[in-house]
Amino acid sequence: MMIESAQLRAGRAFVGWSQAELANAAGLPLATVELFEMGSANQVPPEAVARLRATLEAAGVVFIPDDGGGAGVRLRKLRESKYLGWEDLNASNDE
Repeated sequence: MMIESAQLRAGRAFVGWSQAELANAAGLPLATVELFEMGSANQVPPEAVARLRATLEAAGVVFIPDDGGGAGVRLRKLRESKYLGWEDLNASNDE
């Protein structure tokens, strides 16, 4: 599934990343993120778009394809877990 520039911007907003943070996490130049988000997708290699998408998906973003109602973005539901503070970390709570 190809993503749209608006989906990339929304996905970044969901995880609170700047363009530079996304580029760094994806191992791509900042200019790649800037070009794609400006709507110049045809100037960005498909492999780079796939890396941007995979990076945001690993951070919890879910890209929703356009099924006639418009493409979208949401955050994956995180599983409930008990907060462990620094002092609680030990071998007994390893999973």
